[in-house]
Amino acid sequence: MYEIVKEFTFEAAHHLADNFLPGHPQARLHGNSFRVEVFLKGKPERDRQWVIDFAEVERQLLRLRGELDHQYLNEIEGLERPTVENISRWIWFRLHGVLPGLDRVLVRRGASGEGCAYRAKLPAEAALG
Repeated sequence: MYEIVKEFTFEAAHHLADNFLPGHPQARLHGNSFRVEVFLKGKPERDRQWVIDFAEVERQLLRLRGELDHQYLNEIEGLERPTVENISRWIWFRLHGVLPGLDRVLVRRGASGEGCAYRAKLPAEAALG
């Protein structure tokens, strides 16, 4: 089993006013630079000897980046409360089904040293405990 990773970045504005007391820095409209790492697991295809064509991963991530880059995240359906937790989950579900072997999504926010990794527990996995 192999794990491959592909990264992309985006810049976006957001605020979390309803999550914080007035005066908290996250309550004000502000922008962040985000770095996203997408991890896929699998066995290499027998004929090509790769888990997945990185060109296909790149196509999907460029499409997704176009939805996020230089946007106001609070206005995107499903990201009305754009914490790194919700962003990582939103990205995972946008890629699930289009990137075979999707395992987890890691979102880091700028130079803050903060981030969140999301890995969904799918129904088949939930049955296993």
